Amino acid sequence: MSPSPPSPSGYLQVLRHNANFRNLWLGQVVSLFGDWFNLIASAALIAHLSDSAFAIGGLFVVRMLAPFFISPLAGIWTDRYDRKKILIISDLLRALIVMGFLVVREPGQLWLLYVLTGLQLAMSGVFYPARNAILPEVVTSRELGAANAISSITWSTMLAFGAALGGLAAGYWGIYPAFVIDSFTFVLSAFIIARIRIEPSESSPPATNQIGSRPFLSDFMDGVRFLIRNPDLLSVSLLKPVAALTIAGASQVIQVRIAESVFVMGEGGGFGLGLIYAAIGLGTGVGPICVRHFTHDREKPMRVAIILAYIIAAIGLGTVGTLKSLVVVLLGMFLRGFGSGVNWVFSTQLLLQTIPNRFRGRVFSTEYALLTLMNATGAATAGWVLDNTTLGLPSALFGLAALTLAAGLLWAAHTYRYSRSIP
Repeated sequence: MSPSPPSPSGYLQVLRHNANFRNLWLGQVVSLFGDWFNLIASAALIAHLSDSAFAIGGLFVVRMLAPFFISPLAGIWTDRYDRKKILIISDLLRALIVMGFLVVREPGQLWLLYVLTGLQLAMSGVFYPARNAILPEVVTSRELGAANAISSITWSTMLAFGAALGGLAAGYWGIYPAFVIDSFTFVLSAFIIARIRIEPSESSPPATNQIGSRPFLSDFMDGVRFLIRNPDLLSVSLLKPVAALTIAGASQVIQVRIAESVFVMGEGGGFGLGLIYAAIGLGTGVGPICVRHFTHDREKPMRVAIILAYIIAAIGLGTVGTLKSLVVVLLGMFLRGFGSGVNWVFSTQLLLQTIPNRFRGRVFSTEYALLTLMNATGAATAGWVLDNTTLGLPSALFGLAALTLAAGLLWAAHTYRYSRSIP
């Protein structure tokens, strides 16, 4: 892979001196705030209208499968067309879609919630690869590491605050105001992103078709062949999907079950679920900041840190599995988030430092597609297991911890194999 990046910039330095990144970041702040309101409200609404873990798992399946199906097109669009316009259009479409959640009032209307969730997350499947792809266009190489970390910290912070406030709103004020807030945040995000000014360059995709009149399938296969020709990059792009399968997907369903039946706080367990997501968000924010202090965006240390991240996440899942108290559960969720955050930030950083601009959209969309597929697989499996077997919450969590450790060992073996070729 590429040599170590230049001496990295500080977090505040990037925000103060780079107006384009600042606008991209502010758009992310308000959009994510509404997203977590939406997730908590949707989960609480299903828990209120249905007593089925499988129904709750269905929410996460839909949230993950929708981006999976749109990702091949999203990657091609991102590499063909103006990435800034893609971000704005995705935001405005999501604002319209989210207002439809206000219609869902009875158990017989849950199908509409799943349809609207699928449409919303399909647009997210377009938005997030475009946002990752545009990041190196709005920052310098010295700023890239800090900008990537800030983006992850923002995701974590808004998860913590958005989930906690979303749980408070769902638990005490009712579920439906959260959907209105979510719609407004997408409009505000689009307005802020519209203020970004990017100077055209030879490496940037033009505002019109970049790859001529070639069929979409050919463009998509070019991206697949690029990853196959670069097995190390393929391995890095699998880090998030593997973590989604072993850490995130199944545990999201388990988290809802814990909130609604073990430590119940608020309507449908909404407030307790908000606290759980807040603990995870805090962990995903603290983890990358702490570990990046030692790695300094250097490739070898980042790879080793990802091994440690799997171990910490496994310890967190095992801690949650004891179910001793809400405090212990929140501590375990913090550790689970700590490991997930380090994995997310450093795997993204390794890709950003290596992928050529012309393939960036397709690689990130492929990664996102696999991520969402694994999340959906984990969520569906967990929902089915909890509904149809005698396996309890502790056993399920200990099993996930073991799978997470196994994934960490596989990455450690890969890192050792390639370590001699890394500068």
